[in-house]
Amino acid sequence: MTPLEELALLLRPAGGGVPLVSTGRAEQEALERRLYGAASGEEVLERFRARLARAASARAVLVGVPSDTGAGRRRGASEGPLAIRLRILEEDPGWFARAEASGLVDLGDVLTVPQLLHDDMLSDGQKAASRRALYPVAGEAGARLPVSPLSIAERVLDLVLGQNPRAMPLVLGGDHSAAWPAVAALHRVRPALGLVQVDAHTDLLEERLGVKYCYGTWSFHANELLGRGGRLVQVGLRASRHDRSHWERTTGVRQIWAAEVLADPERALDELVAAVRRSGVSSVYFSNDIDGTDESFADATGTPEPGGLHPEFVVELVRRLGREVGLAGGDVMEVAPALASATGGPGRTLSLAARYLRETAAAALGTPV
Repeated sequence: MTPLEELALLLRPAGGGVPLVSTGRAEQEALERRLYGAASGEEVLERFRARLARAASARAVLVGVPSDTGAGRRRGASEGPLAIRLRILEEDPGWFARAEASGLVDLGDVLTVPQLLHDDMLSDGQKAASRRALYPVAGEAGARLPVSPLSIAERVLDLVLGQNPRAMPLVLGGDHSAAWPAVAALHRVRPALGLVQVDAHTDLLEERLGVKYCYGTWSFHANELLGRGGRLVQVGLRASRHDRSHWERTTGVRQIWAAEVLADPERALDELVAAVRRSGVSSVYFSNDIDGTDESFADATGTPEPGGLHPEFVVELVRRLGREVGLAGGDVMEVAPALASATGGPGRTLSLAARYLRETAAAALGTPV
């Protein structure tokens, strides 16, 4: 099986990552046609496959992971990838065409079974049953394919980076565990990778209720993979059972809490960029949990928190990282449109998430998009 053939099995057109059979299927197909500017389902598939073929030469790839199985009590981030894409289409209809002209290719969504998270958590019997359901025409090759969204996302990025090691993944989540596949795949081709995480929470648990990979643990495993040593820098923290000294002492991360940023944003930016440079990394993955931003700007998320970052700080941060360090990729995570609490619905959060994606893409590509 060629990489392109495998990508076609593991991915679906943007907006179609969660398989639907009857309820909601017509609406899903209509949204896919809108995103692809297509008149029919056949045309959607043609344009989707054409983009897959360009992954081998893309400067950056966009991948949606519409999964919130790794989230906490309040779910809804599975709707984030579609909603963010649609918001960009509404606010700037020409953005996707300009982005593609600059080298960013939207590969669509990871095939997502909502009840699954990572293949390491599944029995052999469940993996075999899911493979039969997901890949009925793949033959013997299908017996080796992953079935859970995090595992599929990691395999997708391995396939892309195996052909095109300099490609920069941009990921739309999904709960924050969807950042793990990008870090894992990138580290295999960029061993000097660093990670900058915007978040209200540390996500530094080794396991949560016995689960290795989820929204509260992914940073721990990313930090271990990167080799500690300050290669993970976290900013915007304000909701934790432990203080900064605990996390820095026990895990070797570098943290700048939200209160420090609010007290002196310019100094915090300088300290953060300096910390990244001191760690000796050659480039960074920029992981942006929307709840790192203050809830007055971003309330459509599972765990909104007061006392957070201002959007202008986050935008300037990703710009400086792009200019002064270099981005290996980035993401926007935890956008859950249905959970908006403010009057007016999720529009404010979606507009901000769309802006964050555009800014991250521009910083990665090194050019306005």
